[in-house]
Amino acid sequence: MGYAWRTAKTAEGLSAQEKEYVKGLKNGINFDISAYYHLKNEIGIGLKYSSFSANSNGVISVISPQDGTENIAVSTKDNISFIGPALIYSNFNLETKHKLYYDLALGLITYTSKTENVKLSGSNLGLDSNIAYQYAVTPQIYIGPKLGYTVGTLTKMKMSGQTFDLGDNKEGLGRVSLSFAATFRF
Repeated sequence: MGYAWRTAKTAEGLSAQEKEYVKGLKNGINFDISAYYHLKNEIGIGLKYSSFSANSNGVISVISPQDGTENIAVSTKDNISFIGPALIYSNFNLETKHKLYYDLALGLITYTSKTENVKLSGSNLGLDSNIAYQYAVTPQIYIGPKLGYTVGTLTKMKMSGQTFDLGDNKEGLGRVSLSFAATFRF
């Protein structure tokens, strides 16, 4: 569990209020869990799930045919999830209290964004990668910091049951995370 920052650039031409609103959606809580079976001393295969959640309240400008430009208060909740098969490379089987691992997963990345009663969603192929240092508290429990990177891009989204192509305005789902990791060995 930790904190993450989205890496996609903020759109050009936003007002100061809109930039602040978008900034609130670019960082949030990161959580992931994975399970591995070690094939050999250093290599294992498994399944990885990760989730990023952020929310923001703000004011956006909307063009109305009757009133021209109108400012509207909004509240948005975003979630980016990843699930997929993974490989891990570690020194867990070595006789040292200092443990290192690197994992890499390729799978499904999904995005949902809910603003008031409007829900946007989409999915695509994504990649999740982490590197961690852990200290062996016991022979079965390791704890320590972890640095992660998740990447994916949406080219299509759904809104109210209709799918639309994003064209040149693709939604970048990449994020960098810094977390506290715990490993339990069985």
